Amino acid sequence: MRGFAVDSCFTDRRHHELRRRVREFAEKEVRPRIPGMEASRTVSHEISRLIARQGWIGATIDPGYGGMGAGHLAKTIIIEELARVSGAMGAMVQASQLGVAKIVHFGDDAQRKTWLPRIAAGECLPTIAVTEPQSGGHVLGMEGTAVRDGDHYVLNGRKVFVGNSHVGDLHGVVVRTGPGSKGLTAFLVESDAPGFSLGEQQPAMGLHGFSFGELIFDDCRVPAANRLGEEGDGLSVAYSSSVLYGRSNLAAVSLGIHQAIMEETTAFCTERERYGKPLAELNNIKLKVGQMQSRLMTARLAAYHAVHLLDRGLPCDAELMNAKLLNVEYALDSARSAMEIHAASGLFTDRPLERYVRDAFHIFAPAGTSDIQLLRLGEVALGGAKGSWSEKLSEVVRTVEPQPVH
Repeated sequence: MRGFAVDSCFTDRRHHELRRRVREFAEKEVRPRIPGMEASRTVSHEISRLIARQGWIGATIDPGYGGMGAGHLAKTIIIEELARVSGAMGAMVQASQLGVAKIVHFGDDAQRKTWLPRIAAGECLPTIAVTEPQSGGHVLGMEGTAVRDGDHYVLNGRKVFVGNSHVGDLHGVVVRTGPGSKGLTAFLVESDAPGFSLGEQQPAMGLHGFSFGELIFDDCRVPAANRLGEEGDGLSVAYSSSVLYGRSNLAAVSLGIHQAIMEETTAFCTERERYGKPLAELNNIKLKVGQMQSRLMTARLAAYHAVHLLDRGLPCDAELMNAKLLNVEYALDSARSAMEIHAASGLFTDRPLERYVRDAFHIFAPAGTSDIQLLRLGEVALGGAKGSWSEKLSEVVRTVEPQPVH
């Protein structure tokens, strides 16, 4: 497959076979549904469930719980290949992986045995819900609460921009049980819990078919057994999921969209003629396409390098930040280059470029904007970084000998 020369640095035949299977599935099952998703501009339950049943959301779940145990690089390839066809479905899988993270890292034995097999089998789609309307990305500014009441907790508040909000079965919710950074606690909230409801899904600019909406907790009763970790572990649940899974997952979504932009642009340059020759033979076009290709290769290298380190339990917080930064920014840069090459042709829906551009912008904010990534990378360079999540949780994420991917 053209454009995958960097694979040889990190991948083996199992990864190539996984890529082939996911790509074939995406072309056969996802691509034909895109016009319907674009027209409805709402969550696509059918294709989300179909993807889940392939077992791919269990990429990082241990085989003992029915998962693939294939590691973060395999997970990256899965998300990338789905996003190459549909950014919405790449986003659906990446959001589910955030839900996996909280249980893998913070769930007790009973919670893992209850939920991980169901997730791996595609019977349960998990989410993670942290952001609130008034606090945005400022996690410590959240105001949603949980109060102990016998064998239950009572949750009140709202969460917004929750990936898989309207298709999720199990929501990982971080709320306040006390003041300050030690006053956040995480809970597993089932979608049929009393006092839980969904806000109306609002149509967005892109990622049509994916839901990232509002969860509402109105005296929502949750069993104390559904608490993730101890009271006060909520900040760790939120940050570790975002750092270890969110940044690499979103890099993978951007990478898939970037690949799609590249393929659409090279096809357009081959078929469209100007001055009696294909656009592909014009030097000014070659320069733009060459720059796009350089960005794509660099972005993929950054993404694969980061998750390669993560799979081996090596420190890689900075690499994960850089992977998210480069993949988002380079995809957006190439989207602009592609629009310049397409000119007016890129504005109409008979070609997919305008969808790729809209989808690419959705990956900018989650798990930290580019400014946040640069700020944290600056702290690393200046010796002011505050710990390393990849080191703290290395024993869980290490995959020295990944299981055969399937």
